[in-house]
Amino acid sequence: VHLVESGGGLVQPGGSLRLSCATSGFTFSEYIMSWYRQPPGKERELVAAIGPPGGSTNYADSVKGRFTISRDNAKNTVYLQMNSLKPEDTAVYYCRVILGRNTYRGQGTQVTVSS
Repeated sequence: VHLVESGGGLVQPGGSLRLSCATSGFTFSEYIMSWYRQPPGKERELVAAIGPPGGSTNYADSVKGRFTISRDNAKNTVYLQMNSLKPEDTAVYYCRVILGRNTYRGQGTQVTVSS
């Protein structure tokens, strides 16, 4: 199982970024995918999750209305569109999947929101 995040970077407050998480090694379309983040010096927190095809989405209150999670099952990829970014969104962002009793995540991508 491999998950590879990309798309992070430095952006000014109010800007946008689109994160991608390319996956392999499991049947992507059958599993819930989620994005987590870990701000500097803080605990990791759930940002958003999306169910299998036709499933629902779920967002942390802090990102509702600004972030959108989506998936492309043909590309085995999950995305996180982040708009109206704030300095408090600065964190390492990870995608995650739980397969049975095992949890897998990628290496993360750094998002820094600063002027």
